Amino acid sequence: MSAAPYTVLVHILDKEYQVACPPEREPELLAAARYLDRQMRTVRDGGKVVGLERIAVMVALNLTSELLKLREGGTDSAATNEQVKRLGERVDEALERFRQLEID
Repeated sequence: MSAAPYTVLVHILDKEYQVACPPEREPELLAAARYLDRQMRTVRDGGKVVGLERIAVMVALNLTSELLKLREGGTDSAATNEQVKRLGERVDEALERFRQLEID
């Protein structure tokens, strides 16, 4: 019998989401959730985008744009590569969270 997966409770736009996450990655997940929450609040509070799904898509596009700009920078430094990797992970996590919303 396998143990239940470790889950972390995150808050995004005043909603709670339980996300499976390895314990050692919890700080990164919480930081990503806080960042995502701030970005979504900024888009929502701008008043031009209405609806959770549209806000999520706008934030995903903004994060993807940041990721592409970092990649186009052309530097091969380890720090830049790590930033690109983390940003890509944040985009993937954000998209997965909102895929879960569609299922619920």
